[in-house]
Formats: sequence, C-alpha cells, structure tokens
Amino acid sequence: MNREKFIAGAWGLAAMALLSALILAGSRRLAHFDAALVCYTFATLFATFGIVYRYAMWLQRPPTWMIWRRSWREFLRPRNWTRGALHIGRRLAGEFALNRFIFRRDLKRGAAHLLIMWGCLAAAAITFPLVFGWVHFDTLPGDLTRYEVILFGFPAGSFPIESFAGFLTFHGLVWCSFLVIAGVMLAMARRLRDHGAAAVQLFSEDFMPLILLFAISVTGLMLTASYTWMKGYAYDFLAILHAVTVIFTLLWLPFGKFFHIFQRPAQIGASLYREFAAADALAKCARCGEPFAPLQQVRDLIEVEARLGYRYTLPNAGHYQDICPRCRRLLPALAQGALRAAAREKD
Repeated sequence: MNREKFIAGAWGLAAMALLSALILAGSRRLAHFDAALVCYTFATLFATFGIVYRYAMWLQRPPTWMIWRRSWREFLRPRNWTRGALHIGRRLAGEFALNRFIFRRDLKRGAAHLLIMWGCLAAAAITFPLVFGWVHFDTLPGDLTRYEVILFGFPAGSFPIESFAGFLTFHGLVWCSFLVIAGVMLAMARRLRDHGAAAVQLFSEDFMPLILLFAISVTGLMLTASYTWMKGYAYDFLAILHAVTVIFTLLWLPFGKFFHIFQRPAQIGASLYREFAAADALAKCARCGEPFAPLQQVRDLIEVEARLGYRYTLPNAGHYQDICPRCRRLLPALAQGALRAAAREKD
C-alpha cells in the first residue's frame, strides 16, 4: 500500500468512526434507533468510507491539492473575509441552489437537474436523521392526537397528527419522490432524443443513476400506496424491494457518477482562487509583453507540471507557460518559417 492510499484509508476510517459516534450520541446510545433500519445504517457507513477515501485520493493529486491549499489560504486572510464570503454566497445561490450553470446550456436539462437535485437533497435531509435515530416522534402523554418531535433526544415542539403540518411532515418523502421522478423523466427524454448526448453516453454513467433514482422513488411511493389505500397488501415485499434499491445506490455512491455531488462544491474554491489571483499581479507574455493571466496562477501551474514530471523550459531559460495563448498559436508558424528560411540559406 502506497502513502496516498494509506492516507485516504485513514481518512475514510476516521469519517466512518465519527459518523458512528454521532449515531450513538444522537440516538442516545441507540435508545431511539430503529433496529429495522440497521441495514441502511451499515450501507451508509460503507458509503461514507468509500466517499471519503475517493475524495482523499482525488485531493492528493498535485493540481487539486494546489487549488485546495491556495483557495483556503487566500480565504483565511482577514483582508479577504468579506469578499470571500460574498463570493461563496453568490456562487451557492446562483450556481448550486438555482443551477444557473446548467440552465445556460439548456432549459430542459436545467429543469431536470434542478428537480433531481432538490428532490434528493430534501429526501436525504428527511431520511438520514430518521435512520440514524437523530429524529423521532412520540405521542404526548395524555394526548394521543399530537406528536412530539424529539431531536437528538430533546423535545423540539409538537403538532396535531391530523393537521396540515402533520400531513406535510409524514408525506415529505412522497413530495421528494414526485420531484425526482419528474426530473428523471426529463433527463431520460433528453438521453433518448438528443443524438449528441447519445453518441457519448454510457449505461453505467448516464442511465444507471437515473434508473436507480427512479427505482427508489417508485418503490417508496408503492410503500405509501400499500399502507394508505391497500391495507398493507404486499408491504413486506415492497419494503424489501425498496431497501435493496436504496442499499445498492448507497454502496454504488462512491464509485459512480453520483460522486460528482461531493466534488462539485470544490469548484467554489477554484473560482475563489481565480478571483483572488486575478486581483494580484498579472503575468506578462515573454514574447509580446502583454498581460494575459494572474501571475500566481501561472507560477502554480509551472510548479504542478514540475511535480507531475513535465518541464516545458525554453532555450532562453524561460518557460512555455510564460507565453500568452495568442503567441503560442503563432509559435508553430514562426518555427516553420525559421526552418524554411534556414533551408533557403543553405540552398
């Protein structure tokens, strides 16, 4: 085992141990833990280890580590706190909450992404606290018409069972399922009709995530239909089927396309790094003398290339990265012209 894998494995085990401790503490030493959900818990612990392990491996790559280190260093400087906080808030609202970067590509694609994202986030916010025993509901002593919310073992309010608030609360996963199914249908329609997307898509990366989300949502709705309108008909089978789809998705989470859910927030750091670097000195082209990029970014790129074993040094002790993109496009033509002129002189 090399050093990178050892570090990633240690981080994965630490994250899994921390989540286990939070489950024990939040459920009051498993007093509020539902034993019927233990399979979901173990699948989540495995997914936690896999996600943190893969993230740590990705973070140890020289380009990723450089951006991570620089962005945190710049953000933690007191003079950058206000601008950094505003930048992060703007990016979270526009790019993540509203998915503006997807809507710029295509309206239907943006709508599909937005529905799936918010449906999954809301479902996770409901499901995981319940599975871990962090949240549960008890009837009030002497009043069987009200439920009391117990959060981490402490009372957090109550509501009438037959109220509108109760209806929304106990059917929260139903609304999430509707959002996800609508988003999956839009995404699937694009996958089947867009010839450009069809030419590059893979079953494991493009169809499998949609199928899993659809299966989880549909089997969850079937459970609701079973105990609401069918007097529990086939409930045991549906519960097992739903558990299989959820557990398979959790186990597959660190290895498939869903992993980008955890990678995507790192783009906030990358954009923060570019903004802070652009505010400092600019690098000037070694050929034409025009500024073309933040100096810090150019220096960091040279350092990362050296760590990866690439050295694009020039005969005049300069570096290829010190040349602007426009001049780089001119260099092949200039080199060919010089070779042709030298050949003519020999003739």
